[in-house]
Amino acid sequence: MNLRTTLKTYASIFIMLIAFGLHAQNDFQGEAVYMSKTTVDLDNFGGRELSPERKKMIMERMKSMLEKTFILTFNKTESMYKEDEALESPAQGGMRMMGGMGSSGPVYKNVKTNEYLQDQEFFGKQFLINDSLPKYEWKMTGETKQIGQYMCFKATAVKKVDAADWTNMRRRGRDEDKKKDDEKEDAEVQKDSTKKEEFKDPFDEIEIPEEIEITAWYTMQIPVSAGPGEYWGLPGLILEINSGRTTILCTKITLNPENKKEIKKPTKGKEVGREEYQDIVKKKMEEMRAMFRARRGGRRN
Repeated sequence: MNLRTTLKTYASIFIMLIAFGLHAQNDFQGEAVYMSKTTVDLDNFGGRELSPERKKMIMERMKSMLEKTFILTFNKTESMYKEDEALESPAQGGMRMMGGMGSSGPVYKNVKTNEYLQDQEFFGKQFLINDSLPKYEWKMTGETKQIGQYMCFKATAVKKVDAADWTNMRRRGRDEDKKKDDEKEDAEVQKDSTKKEEFKDPFDEIEIPEEIEITAWYTMQIPVSAGPGEYWGLPGLILEINSGRTTILCTKITLNPENKKEIKKPTKGKEVGREEYQDIVKKKMEEMRAMFRARRGGRRN
C-alpha cells in the first residue's frame, strides 16, 4: 500500500467517524448559509440594441432578484430553507414580482415522512404546495473538490423544469437561425415597400426547456440528506448546486448552534399539489399571452 492510498484510507475513516458522531446526537441541528446567483443574457431578450450603460443599469436593478442569501436549518430528518429576511429591502418585493411573477417562500422537507411543503406566491395569491419529495436519480461521478473545510463529492441528475421557472427561459431557436430569418424578412420588405410590418408575439420567441442537467457537490462529513431549495437525496449535505444559469453555494455552516431554531411546517395559502400548481401557472401565462395579443391588436386597429 503506497502513501497516497494510505492517506486516502485514513481520510475516509476520519470522515466516517465524524459522520457517525454527528448521527448519534439525537438533538443534532445545523444551519447553512447559501448564496444564490443567476446570470441573465439580455441579448437573448431584446437587449442587443441597448447601450452598455443601459445594460449595466438594468442589471443593477435586477441584482436583488438575481442574487439572494438563504438559510437552511436542518436536523437528521427535517430541513427548512428560506430567504434571509434580514438582508431583504422593501424594494425587492417589487422586483420579484416583475421578474418571477411571484415569490417563493419557505421550503420544508422531511426525508422520514417524504413530505415537501413550499409557501409560494403567484400573482398576488398565496399557495401551499403540498407534495412528496421530488425524486432525483443521482449519478456519482467520483470527482471531488474542497469547499471550505469540507471534502465534497460530485453527483449529477436530470431535472424537469417548472413552468414558472423564469431563470431557465431562453430565446427559441439558435441565434444563427434567427439571424437568417431576419435577413430573409428584411429582403422581402425591401421588395415591397408597402408591406406592413407583421405583428410578432414576444411569447413566441421565449421557451422553457423541459429538462436540464443539475450538478451537486455534497459532503459526507455532514451525513444528512438535505440541501438548498428542493434538492436532497444524497448521503451528505449538499453544499453547491449548479442548475441552468443558477449557482447556489454554501458560504457558512454552523453545527449544533447554541440557540436552536424550531423547524416549523409552512401552513399559509391554498393547498395544491405540484402538478396542480404547474397547471395554474401555465393557465395564467396563456391568459397573459392572450391579453397581450388583444392589446396589440387593438392598437393596430
